[in-house]
Amino acid sequence: MQRIAFSIPEEVLEHVFSFVHSDKDRNAISLVCKSWYEIERWCRRRIFIGNCYAVSPRMLIKRFPEVRSITLKGKPHFADFNLVPEGWGGYACTWIEAMATAYPWLEEIRLKRMVITDDSLELIAKSFKNFQVLVLSSCEGFSTDGLAAIAANCSNNSYISGTCAAVPIVLFAADFQVKIESVNLRELDLRESEVDDLSGHWLSQFPDSFTSLVSLNISCLGSEVSLSALERLLGRCPNLQSLRLNRAVPLDRLVNLIGRSPNLVELGTGTYSSEVQPDVFSDLAGVFVGCKQLKSLSGFWDAVPYYLPAVYPISSRLTSLNLSYATTESPYLVKLVSECQNLQRLWVLDYIEDSGLDALAASCKDLRELRVFPSDPFGLEPNVALTEKGLVSVSEGCPKLQSVLYFCRQMSNAALVTIARNRPNMTRFRLCIIEPRTPDYLTLEPLDAGFGAIVEHCKDLQRLSLSGLLTDRVFEYIGTYGKKLEMLSVAFAGDSDLGLHYVLSGCDNLRKLEVRDCPFGDKALLANAAKLETMRSLWMSSCAVSYGACKLLGQKMPRLNVEVIDERGPPDSRPESCPVEKLYIYRTIAGRRMDMPGFVWRMEGASGGNCQWQVQAQEASRTKKFTVAWHIQLQLWLVFELDVILFLKLVSTFCRLLA
Repeated sequence: MQRIAFSIPEEVLEHVFSFVHSDKDRNAISLVCKSWYEIERWCRRRIFIGNCYAVSPRMLIKRFPEVRSITLKGKPHFADFNLVPEGWGGYACTWIEAMATAYPWLEEIRLKRMVITDDSLELIAKSFKNFQVLVLSSCEGFSTDGLAAIAANCSNNSYISGTCAAVPIVLFAADFQVKIESVNLRELDLRESEVDDLSGHWLSQFPDSFTSLVSLNISCLGSEVSLSALERLLGRCPNLQSLRLNRAVPLDRLVNLIGRSPNLVELGTGTYSSEVQPDVFSDLAGVFVGCKQLKSLSGFWDAVPYYLPAVYPISSRLTSLNLSYATTESPYLVKLVSECQNLQRLWVLDYIEDSGLDALAASCKDLRELRVFPSDPFGLEPNVALTEKGLVSVSEGCPKLQSVLYFCRQMSNAALVTIARNRPNMTRFRLCIIEPRTPDYLTLEPLDAGFGAIVEHCKDLQRLSLSGLLTDRVFEYIGTYGKKLEMLSVAFAGDSDLGLHYVLSGCDNLRKLEVRDCPFGDKALLANAAKLETMRSLWMSSCAVSYGACKLLGQKMPRLNVEVIDERGPPDSRPESCPVEKLYIYRTIAGRRMDMPGFVWRMEGASGGNCQWQVQAQEASRTKKFTVAWHIQLQLWLVFELDVILFLKLVSTFCRLLA
């Protein structure tokens, strides 16, 4: 195998590898032999790290020295629901400092649920010669001062590129072409981040020479921005395709902003309300018509029904519509949705009601994703006529529906069974019944059979969120049928440890499991400890896991970080049988993290210093049985001179086998 691999020029392999985009396939390629490991190591440009504590910056840089794009996630998903205490971690500073030294040509940084300071943003602004994309999703810790540093330094970068003829001794001027290329910021996205608004004038820090912006998302900002600076910025950026404004942008100024960006594909409006003014309506409708490429609309804060028809002329072109901030009554939503016949994604408040979902099912046959959010999640009584019937209707009328997030107050097994049979192509199904432990409202039975039908009929289901009255039986269904399930969220469900055991022992591809307020405890966790090493993470809060079991797990599985989060004080100050408040378990090759706050304790085990090499040894051993097959495919390519595309297909096939 080694000899065959070496017979292929490295440049050819590097070119072929560039067509393999899956991280799993790239990882598998690197395990074929040492030469492929080295080639893949040097040509890997994009890195995704799902947990910033799973690996250290030093390890990443040593493994992949030529990275151009990095995506990094910090806090667990349950941080979105305020279940992760303030100050838990997820700090980006050590990563930014390491990358600033090792990756001077880094082009893209995407962070999610991380704490990033103004100092780190300033370091980003000044360190990377070719920086183009900054995405901060659900991040915190920074202010508009940090954004001002990004803006002020976004267009100071340029580099020389050239081509040279192969002249052995003398290099003539005619043989060398030099081109000065300006490399500027293209994307700035602050989606759902918490930004300390110190000044709305940070947008004025973009230089007058700056023209490269393609995407700008400032929808999360709470205060006003300088609209004059924003207008000037948009006027200088003719290639702007995505613009998402914040609530402070008034409707009458939206016309000017859109008019300066005729090539928009995505638009997030500001406040969509104003006094009834026919001239504002006609101007708004006119600029919408002028956006010939517009396909996605969002924003619509405080939407006034009078202005919604301004969107109608372009509604047939829309493929994405986010009305999750539009507190508009059902009849107006029904009319708008009915106009959007090519819609593929809809996010909306429950004001749409069952009647609106009926209209959606009748009009939008290309719908792929539906999210319905609650307008009054803490109300004791329903304020809208939204039930399971609307979701059933959409499942019947939208044959391409694959992803659902649905908040409601009632559900039945019969409805869930119908949805499962109507849409076996579902890959993501998240149902949130607002009142915990709500049974089938028709029979008062648990919803086990309904969710069981979802996992049984939807063979490609990857993400599932459960709610309602559920027993261990539903977890038996999930363990039996959820073979492709990757992420499972559970709350207020189950009877005993058996439920957790069914999931951990049955779901072969499970990567992330989130559990809260369930009676799952020590026995299932310890019995399935080996499974945890194949997962990215397990979160448990308000469950029945004891401190003693956490200690045993930490000793038994040194490659896992077993972190107890308890704000009551040191867990060893209570009996070992006492349940812990929160437990976060994740695999890591970096060992103990250095930024744990006082309310987080790591359950220490044996030294994990050689974890990285142990993992690689296991993976390398697993590839041995495929060596002969690889040998045959490479011989075919060499002997019959098969084209690169065919060889790529062979690579992908065997990468899937290796995975």
